This record gives sequence, C-alpha cells and structure tokens, in this order.
Amino acid sequence: MKLLLSNDDGIFAPGIRALADALADAGHQVSVVCPDRERSATGHGLTLHQPIRAERVESVFHPAVKAWSCSGTPSDCVKLALFALLDDRPDLVLAGINHGPNLGTDILYSGTVSAAMEGIIEGIPSVAFSLASYTGGEFHTAAAFARTLIAAIAQRPLPEPVLLNVNIPALPPEEIVGVAVARQGIRRYIDIFEKRVDPRGKTYYWLAGELLEDVEEVIDTETDTDLPTDVSALRNNYITITPLQYNLTRSVGLQDLAEWASSVGKWKV
Repeated sequence: MKLLLSNDDGIFAPGIRALADALADAGHQVSVVCPDRERSATGHGLTLHQPIRAERVESVFHPAVKAWSCSGTPSDCVKLALFALLDDRPDLVLAGINHGPNLGTDILYSGTVSAAMEGIIEGIPSVAFSLASYTGGEFHTAAAFARTLIAAIAQRPLPEPVLLNVNIPALPPEEIVGVAVARQGIRRYIDIFEKRVDPRGKTYYWLAGELLEDVEEVIDTETDTDLPTDVSALRNNYITITPLQYNLTRSVGLQDLAEWASSVGKWKV
C-alpha cells in the first residue's frame, strides 16, 4: 500500500521513525512529511501568512522511505504532501506514533489527530496512532500493532473513508488485554495558569493543567450504545479504536432546534 505518514512530535521523533520503519519493512511504499519541530496541541491550524518550506531528510528512516521536513503545522504537512510533494495519491494517511495518548476531548486539540483528519477531508481513510505514555519511549509494541492493523485494512478495506483514532497502552504485549472498539470519552482538566516573571521583569503565564483521571462515565444518548469510552478501555489495558469524523453537527435535537428557531419569529438586521 502507498502510505503517507505525519505527526506533531516532529520529524526526528522516535514514534514516527518506529512507525515508518516497521511499515517499510512490511513492504509498504512509505512517504513521511512531518513538522521540522514539535507542534503538539496545534489542532487543525494552517499556515496562511508566511511561506511553508519543505526539505528532504536523509539517513533517518528505512532506506526505502521518502521523507521531508516541513516548516508548517501537522495539517500543513499533509496538505503539502497531497498537493505538492507526492507523485501519487496515498491509499492511507497515518499520523503518529504520538508520544502520549489522544483520548476523549483531547482530540480537539491534537495535532496528531488533525493530521489524520486532513486525509479524511480529502476522502482518504486515515489512522492516528498514539502511545499512552508521555515518559516511556518503547514504541515497538505500538508499531507492531500498527503493522497488523494496516495489513488487516489492506486485506479488508474500510467500508468508507473514516478516521480511526488508535491508542496503545505503554505495556509489554503480554499485558495488553485485547482490542476494544470504543466511543470518544471525556477528559477534564483543572486549567491552572502559573504566573511568572521573566528576567526583564515582564509577566508571563504558563499553562499547567491538572488532569482529572476519574471522570464519571457518560452515557452516550446519541447512539444508545453500551460501548466503553476510549478513556475507560485504555485504563483497563485495552488497545482502543475509535472512529471519528470531521462533521461536528449534533444530529440529535437538530429538528427541535429548527422548531425553536421558527418559533422566535423573523429576524431583521
């Protein structure tokens, strides 16, 4: 398969190297376009007011991998790859392996998920991979699962373009319970801004949010499903797979809102 890989941890991050090398070893045609530095939590930002530069990167990945370093955001990287750098349209867009989980509401901020979402916007099935640890650097288990998942998609393609958000526990393979299809959960933080003073005497603030791990499980009233959330399934040592889409319209209550709007009368400017 022809695979386009990106991330938000930067071109020299160990996660992208583990993913690209594992898939190249499996015989896939792998192209990598990543930010030239860490661009975590940039969401779906695009570079509009300055040029984007891309340079070939040698001697970092498997010899069969074609790689570029890009001055833009993760979304820039995928756009640039699809419309300027690659000769052929990829079969899949992959993002990661991110150093840290992308769960629940965190996906709204994630550069990793946004890079993969860019593929879906262009009608290309996509997968975002994340290792659920900010400290451990053992990516081999996550890369091995990615290789297995991509092989499964090659044998049995997804029925329609969809983004699969995958989180892998930072555990040895024998301690992983299994694979769970999960719905998006909730991660809440106590957002604390630390007030500091720089050497010139000017005030600045540093975001130091504290994660509330024990968020109460929320019933999914929209889909009426008893599937676990990605947060709870990962906590129980499952690899989680959550299908995502870019359409944020809340379908439940849409008709009620239309009726409410019609009842408030006509608006005049």
